[in-house]
Amino acid sequence: MRFAAAVGILAFTAVSVCARGVREEPKVIEKVTPLPVALDPNFEFRKTKLFFMSEKGPKPSERAHDSSNKVGGKGNQPNQKTATIQDAPIVFERQYRLYGAVTGLDMRQRFGNYFDFFWRSKRPADVTVRLEYRQEKLHEHTQAQEITYRNVRGTHKTEFKVIGDDYFDDGRVIAWRCLLIANGRIVAENRSFLWE
Repeated sequence: MRFAAAVGILAFTAVSVCARGVREEPKVIEKVTPLPVALDPNFEFRKTKLFFMSEKGPKPSERAHDSSNKVGGKGNQPNQKTATIQDAPIVFERQYRLYGAVTGLDMRQRFGNYFDFFWRSKRPADVTVRLEYRQEKLHEHTQAQEITYRNVRGTHKTEFKVIGDDYFDDGRVIAWRCLLIANGRIVAENRSFLWE
């Protein structure tokens, strides 16, 4: 009897830990409606990381090849080792995003735009993080993805992706803005240069 109870408690604990560890995926918004703006200093974006992964891998640095083609010395051009060090973060990010992709179809589903937003809430609130974006082939049509967090406080990271068929059918993301929404109002905003 005690053994059965211990196994039951262990199973319940394992399920609850696994459930918390699952990352929520963004949901696509069918119709993007404008919201009132009420910027609040209690909410802010801390950092934004953007990454575009194309079908073609990163090219070796052009600068490294230019220095070897010149006659009479290297000049102020970086050597091959310096160029390799500068390219390392890009190569790593590509390998990280492609990890586990075995077939060509698996890799195709990972090509596109990746957005990582780091943001902070200084007080507990229900916060919705929304990414609004426009793609090359859709011109002025605005699409959106969002994730809602319940009663959050502190620093958080939210990831969005426009990859796979969405990327191949509609093109690269050319303009975007990310919003923090609380109580139906925009309380913080981060946008690309091309967003109007």
